[in-house]
Amino acid sequence: MLLRGLTWLVLFQLVGTALNHLFLSILPGPIIGLVLLMIYLMIRGEVSEPISLAASGLLRYLPLLLVPPAVGVMVYADQIADDFWAIVGSLVLSLMISLTFAGWLMQKLIDRQSSRREPS
Repeated sequence: MLLRGLTWLVLFQLVGTALNHLFLSILPGPIIGLVLLMIYLMIRGEVSEPISLAASGLLRYLPLLLVPPAVGVMVYADQIADDFWAIVGSLVLSLMISLTFAGWLMQKLIDRQSSRREPS
């Protein structure tokens, strides 16, 4: 069961990598594969047990992905400190834009849902 789920995940990554090399060189192949997997799961309407089992098995190792960025921060701490205010400014600006967009989108979705519930 686990092998079947891992096969599906790798298959979507390979399809994404193939599409990356053939058509979409802007996006990384695994990202294209992830979007394809999301579309597949949305069309299907549920996550199958093999994919769920494989994904939960991989999630145990997710904290290991944070080790390289942490090492990079420690190695390049001097360069980061030199550009501290530029980094803080860009983070604050992106946070404000994201919060504004998320609030606007949430309000639109609430309005849309309330208009569906009202009798015509």
